[in-house]
Amino acid sequence: MSKENVEKLMMAGGADKKLRIKYDLLETKEDFIAMAKEDGYDFTLDELNEVLKEERMTFDSYGNPRTREVWIR
Repeated sequence: MSKENVEKLMMAGGADKKLRIKYDLLETKEDFIAMAKEDGYDFTLDELNEVLKEERMTFDSYGNPRTREVWIR
């Protein structure tokens, strides 16, 4: 588990629209983390929150189609 895995997922989602859409549909941070673990990105809720804070991002979703502010492009 690591903050590095959070950042890797954020960059992967920023580069891959299909991956981004898959994660944007999830409702909770817990669901997001569970999906990430299935995809090989192992991190905790605390690590996710820490990276979001450091990057000045939120987990909020908005728009149609729905998107999150967690992707690094």
